Amino acid sequence: MAKRDYYEVLGVDKSANKDEIKKAYRKLAVKYHPDRNPGNKEAEDKFKEATEAYEVLSDEKKRPLYDQYGFAGVDGMGADGGGAQYSHAYQDFSDLFGNFAGGGFDDLFSNLFGGRGGSRHSRDPNAAGQGESLRYDMRISFKDAVYGAKTDIHFSHNETCEVCHGTGGAAGAKRKTCPTCNGSGQIRRAAGFFAVQQTCPTCHGEGTIIDNPCSACHGTGMQEKSKRMTITIPAGVDNGKRIVIPHQGNAGVNGGEAGDLVIVLHVDTDKYFERSGTDLYCAVPISLSQAVLGANITIKNLEGKSIEIKIPSETTQGKLLRIRGEGVPITI
Repeated sequence: MAKRDYYEVLGVDKSANKDEIKKAYRKLAVKYHPDRNPGNKEAEDKFKEATEAYEVLSDEKKRPLYDQYGFAGVDGMGADGGGAQYSHAYQDFSDLFGNFAGGGFDDLFSNLFGGRGGSRHSRDPNAAGQGESLRYDMRISFKDAVYGAKTDIHFSHNETCEVCHGTGGAAGAKRKTCPTCNGSGQIRRAAGFFAVQQTCPTCHGEGTIIDNPCSACHGTGMQEKSKRMTITIPAGVDNGKRIVIPHQGNAGVNGGEAGDLVIVLHVDTDKYFERSGTDLYCAVPISLSQAVLGANITIKNLEGKSIEIKIPSETTQGKLLRIRGEGVPITI
């Protein structure tokens, strides 16, 4: 397949300056990076194409040659798909994404490409860390969503090991350098045309392991426990509502705060009622004579309470009759 114009690939004008070219490439690199699109050949090809275009247009020597002679002007200079362009892009990533320090693109590309000069360090095994939050999906009836309810839930979470008190080691155990990563907490893997730096699977980024793990928790410092608790479902909740129970997720490490338990509600449909915001709708069949002449009829609300309503004469199909105070309680 014929190559596309490099300016077209990056979506910039031929008059674009270096900052505009960097910005355009940064956006494409994040969108199409293979680690974000595993198994997606089209995304991988777009990533390669964007990287090749950036390698040429960001180079003060190659860009004028490309502008004057096209692809022929840069053939053999690393723009022919031979792999040199990826090396160059790898070196420039800190420049491209360095302005996003503190958890943004800088961290992303440090993880994907291994950073610069081995700047990543192993995590302090003695540092406190917050536990993971847990998600609990819960189905509730339409009626409970409207009027609220109390219900019991059962779930499992990790608690600090009662035997080793969270240290992960048996009595007298010591820490030693991880043999897999040699204490760095990171390992590098070849992934096609670039190298990926990942957290060490043996020490989980700590750089050290325990020489004699606790037999109760197998060195994790955590034990899985089942728990039962009563929660209150507020009146008026809708499908997808989240209820957060603080500190009921997994325990933190080294005294760190436990995560939260996040309950996601899934509301069942009702046989007779539908909901739109705080309004409830119910379809009521009536006879032709009741529609023409009018009538008083009795219906039941969502709670099963009988309500008498008046059908006006000459009522047409689909007419809406409003009964005040019988919708969703406005409490949240």
